[in-house]
Amino acid sequence: MAAERHRIEVATLAGGSEPDPPRVAWRKQMRQRVLDAAGDLTCEAGWDQVSLSAVAARAEVSRPSVYKEFGNRAGLGRALVVRETQQFLAGVADALYPGVPDSHACLRAAILYVLQEADNQPLIRAVITAARKGSDSLLPYLTARADPIFDAGQTLVQGWLATRYPQQHTESVRMAADVIVRMTISHLILPADEPHLTAQRLAAAALKLLQ
Repeated sequence: MAAERHRIEVATLAGGSEPDPPRVAWRKQMRQRVLDAAGDLTCEAGWDQVSLSAVAARAEVSRPSVYKEFGNRAGLGRALVVRETQQFLAGVADALYPGVPDSHACLRAAILYVLQEADNQPLIRAVITAARKGSDSLLPYLTARADPIFDAGQTLVQGWLATRYPQQHTESVRMAADVIVRMTISHLILPADEPHLTAQRLAAAALKLLQ
């Protein structure tokens, strides 16, 4: 299965590498502290109120170090959302590749995971809650900027659809994946019904494109 293969590859890379030189190890630790601090501050006050100075102070690193690592505030926001999205998509992959033969059931479970887990992960919940009030500028990284957030989700879904519907043309599969990702995100921001009903309907509608 693709999801299992991905986990094995990640585990192999993590377990087989040599220890990082001290300078590289310090940089990685600093980066994680800064991202953790940025995430905490976003949850507390919203991204609109997060400054690099505040992040540096919370992470107990120098402001120049933050600038050197991330470039600017936009770079920090992008890195923060990328990290969160990578963790999020790992859960989506697990839902899509459970070994269940029913494609509709798998897709419904994956969409439901997104709709429910968004409320369980503090940073994503904070961004979406603020967006519903029309105030958070971190939202574009989750919804509109193709590199790497939207493309990552679309690539994951497109790959899964290709394994389930190998007889379909690539363009049809790409279109269906695009619809699934866009519609799921839209329901995150503007929910129309209970998550389980939304997941049921979106899965059914999207898969009709491939029938």
